[in-house]
Amino acid sequence: MAQIKLSGIYIYPIKSAGGISLETSQVGTHGFQYDRRWMLVDERGKFLTQRQLPHMALIKVQFGEGELGVEAPNQSPLSIPIELESDRPISVQVWNDICDAIPLPQKVNQWFSEFLDIPCQLVYMPENSIRPINPHYANPNEQVSFADGFPFLLISEASLQDLNDRLDQPIPMNRFRPNLVVSGCEAFAEDSWRQIRIGSIPFRVVKPCSRCVITTVDQSQGLRGKEPLVTLAKYRLRDGQIFFGQNLIQEQLGTLRVGEAVEIESFGKGI
Repeated sequence: MAQIKLSGIYIYPIKSAGGISLETSQVGTHGFQYDRRWMLVDERGKFLTQRQLPHMALIKVQFGEGELGVEAPNQSPLSIPIELESDRPISVQVWNDICDAIPLPQKVNQWFSEFLDIPCQLVYMPENSIRPINPHYANPNEQVSFADGFPFLLISEASLQDLNDRLDQPIPMNRFRPNLVVSGCEAFAEDSWRQIRIGSIPFRVVKPCSRCVITTVDQSQGLRGKEPLVTLAKYRLRDGQIFFGQNLIQEQLGTLRVGEAVEIESFGKGI
């Protein structure tokens, strides 16, 4: 039997903007370090994503010395300090949650507003901002960043291959924006995992991930199509929702590295 391994680590510093592939990353209280700690909001403080603005996919980020570098087509490069502090946080909304965030300067907001052609503001979630995970799935005091609902999303390479075998045009993993990609298991094996350990860090597999229209956005072009939702609906539809990937909650802090073993410690019923 092939050993299951962690084959990919990905973070998305700005929610719904481009991702970054890493060889190693710190697991903190909110998820991976810097994952979805920045977010764009509208004039009411409500979150913006590729659901409304598919060309957000064209916003690319990378880390420099103490800064987050941001680029987008026809825009000058932008640098944002990584560590931000403020005694005047504002309230922002992500889904049904309201939490504190630090607003970025006006010149930053103008950059994003010009590119997206909509008034918007970039905000940052500091360590002391509290956003609890849904208590139906979480233990007390477990936190999440500006991610949709959970600190980690895991998908196996085999599950993507199964989908691509059914598509006329294969799609890359970035359509699904996972944090953790694993190899060495069968397609959709992750559906039946309940407790796993990656390296030294234990995780609870708490909920299958229901997929939205963002999966239809070509991340290299910022354009929306129909796939893969049309195909996934034929065999991954349950109770009116399309599922692909599993949401995880970490049970320990530490460091993950690509290549580490993934141990399945308990199983449950698949979706």
